[in-house]
Amino acid sequence: MHEVDHTKNIIEVNGVSFSYDGRVDVLKDVSLSVHRGDFIGLVGSNGSGKTTLLKLILGILVPKTGSIRLFGEDIAILRDRSRIGYVPQKASSFYLNFPVSVREAVLMGRFGKRGLFHRMKSEDRLFVDDVLARVNMASFADRLVGELSGGQQQRVLIARALACEPEILFLDEPTTGVDQSGENEFYELLRSLNRKLDITLVLVSHDIDRMAREAMHLVCVDQTVKCYLSPEEYFARRGEINEKTL
Repeated sequence: MHEVDHTKNIIEVNGVSFSYDGRVDVLKDVSLSVHRGDFIGLVGSNGSGKTTLLKLILGILVPKTGSIRLFGEDIAILRDRSRIGYVPQKASSFYLNFPVSVREAVLMGRFGKRGLFHRMKSEDRLFVDDVLARVNMASFADRLVGELSGGQQQRVLIARALACEPEILFLDEPTTGVDQSGENEFYELLRSLNRKLDITLVLVSHDIDRMAREAMHLVCVDQTVKCYLSPEEYFARRGEINEKTL
């Protein structure tokens, strides 16, 4: 049985506010802790600030006030970023338009572990093949990424993120454009990564009902953190939360 280590905070967000124009706060006084081994669903309506919060935690954006720490270090000076994996909404135009194979795309993720100017070794290629097998994409290794379905492309993005051997994986609306069958397989893969590899997951989604069936905890965002719930608590208060919080 997979257990969360509640004694270890892998993410600490304290009193964070952020605005794009310097005036209106998209996020205001956000505080949040994520424990090692957790699977967090970061949920909210469009424009609620959940993707902005994800980018702040990743260090892509800089907060106006407050602090963000990962692994006990300020995100601005985090030394080993290979400990973080990131899966965007969909494959970038680079992968779709450039003739790069699945194996080559995933191997690029290995540079996060080895360093940009280090030559890949045979063990790196073996590691990539192992990651592709783990996400059930080994048979597509020589296919071009642009030839794949939306669900298959998302598996490639996950494999690329896993190539740097992260301890935490961030995913931003990862099932956008993926059909129902692909979505079910996708969440099955995430459960495996969380429970078997002990990778902490933070997933942004507007589909709160689906996240309540998949995640261990739900963080409801609407400019600030409105609630932090277990799936059981969510379903018990479902009407109230959907109406008043989201």
